[in-house]
Amino acid sequence: MQLLQVEKLTKHFGGLTAVSGVDLEVERGEILGLIGPNGAGKTTLFNLISGTFAPNAGKIIFNGESIGGLKPNYICRKGLVRTFQTVKIFPEMTVFQNVLMGSLFGSEGKSWPEATGQAREILDFTGLSHLSDVPAGSLTLVNQKRVEVARALATRPQMLLLDELMAGLNPAEVAEAMELVTRIRERGITIIMIEHVMKAIMNICKRIIVLHHGKKIIEGTPEEISTNKTVIEIYLGEEEQAHAGS
Repeated sequence: MQLLQVEKLTKHFGGLTAVSGVDLEVERGEILGLIGPNGAGKTTLFNLISGTFAPNAGKIIFNGESIGGLKPNYICRKGLVRTFQTVKIFPEMTVFQNVLMGSLFGSEGKSWPEATGQAREILDFTGLSHLSDVPAGSLTLVNQKRVEVARALATRPQMLLLDELMAGLNPAEVAEAMELVTRIRERGITIIMIEHVMKAIMNICKRIIVLHHGKKIIEGTPEEISTNKTVIEIYLGEEEQAHAGS
């Protein structure tokens, strides 16, 4: 059963078209991978789906309801939440307080005891209980990312958008993050993940969409994507440009 449908989604910034006529469908309980070179429009697509930007054209249907152009707080309360490419936490607040914010404001009508109990359960699930009273801004990058994921989970989402959760992590931390994403899906939460760590994308996702210059150029299984000539050329071209500029 489809949880999210995106039809002909388009976003312009002046003369630049950042997202151009993108279609995608996400099944309930799926982990969908979203890849593409830098500047391909991946984060802009997340910004459109989550309400940061309003689309210039196209439809966004979540759980049977049109959400295109709604504000992020309304979309969050409908069950769709995201993390950010650059971690956005409340650095002066403790880890517990960060997660409590998600529990209190992610849905309406929740009592204080319910919110605190939910926050503590999420801290335990994400392996952060031992850091509960630590200021979030003093944590390592990997734990700050976990706090952001925990805060998102505390809103009790149906769908979670993960924007480069594994960027900047070492191999051991990537493995732990992969395991966490899998366990989140096992809780019944549908996931779309933007990721440049190909090991993660190829091992976690059963389906991957590739964006390039704001357009969806291919969709398929990890095996199909990893052997596709166009995808290989795009990534090799990006790598060669990086070497040329270094």
